[in-house]
Amino acid sequence: MAGKQQVVIAHRGASGYLPEHTLAAKVLAHEMGADFIEQDVVLTRDCEAIVLHDIYLDTVTNVVDVFPGRSRSDGRYYAIDFSLAEIRQLRVNERVDLETGQAVYPQRFPVGHSVFYIPTLAEEIELIQGLNKSRNRNVGIYPEIKSPAWHRGEGKDISQIVLDILDRHGYRGSDDNIFLQCFDADESRRLRGEFKTRLKLVQLIGDNQWNEAPTDFDQLRTAQGLAGVAEYAQAIGPGLNHLFDGMDATGKPIASTLVKSAHELGLKVHPYTMRVEEVPTFVGSFDHLLRYLFDEAQVDGIFTDFPDRAVSLLGERR
Repeated sequence: MAGKQQVVIAHRGASGYLPEHTLAAKVLAHEMGADFIEQDVVLTRDCEAIVLHDIYLDTVTNVVDVFPGRSRSDGRYYAIDFSLAEIRQLRVNERVDLETGQAVYPQRFPVGHSVFYIPTLAEEIELIQGLNKSRNRNVGIYPEIKSPAWHRGEGKDISQIVLDILDRHGYRGSDDNIFLQCFDADESRRLRGEFKTRLKLVQLIGDNQWNEAPTDFDQLRTAQGLAGVAEYAQAIGPGLNHLFDGMDATGKPIASTLVKSAHELGLKVHPYTMRVEEVPTFVGSFDHLLRYLFDEAQVDGIFTDFPDRAVSLLGERR
């Protein structure tokens, strides 16, 4: 597979170097040469689409300090319980573990250093489009509609809101430089069927125990499941673990049939998430992992917190 066909998706921006989903992380990803920059999207109380990985605020902001007592009965602070004006008062920090209060990735950007904010989806799109113009590039966007069934339970149709924003910014057709992703297979089908979007869709594939969506991910990975996905999507985004079926007697990875089966159906494969801190033992190093994915697994692109490393590896082939 020619290198030019394989893409680097900056996972939450250049999040290995700056706090995830901050505009600073997106600018750095753009400068590093990422082909696509990811946006996770959730809603505020006043139906503003913001770029945030979780429906919660407490792992990546100082919401507990700014709005004490605004948690729900489970102790979590939900973005949907705050207006955009309130969200603007928060500061973003490197992700922390709520149980320990420590950074999830201690070697990354120091928690509490500098000043970062939560952007809206529109703000981030305008930033990327502006950088595309000033830097003469064509970096795509890769938004994810987060927890659509949960949002509907809160009385909000996140898919309609996201599609409207994308349309206003010129993302309407299959040739536009965007992939729109979702874990919820019912919602992905709704995007294609009810909304009749012509955008390229990505069916994300997780693990059932995550309770990420009312979707049977084990079934999606079967031949029948993938065939169903191919009826509405152009790509799948499986977890890295789904590309392997263990190791052989020599300790080398045994590739699953997922990539081959997807390619036979015309589906691209963009696995997640490549991090230097989480390299599988059987590959030895982050660069070896990237080479395995691009050269042996033959994936069409990868999500990574370290887009510069993947861009560098692919650069000599482009």
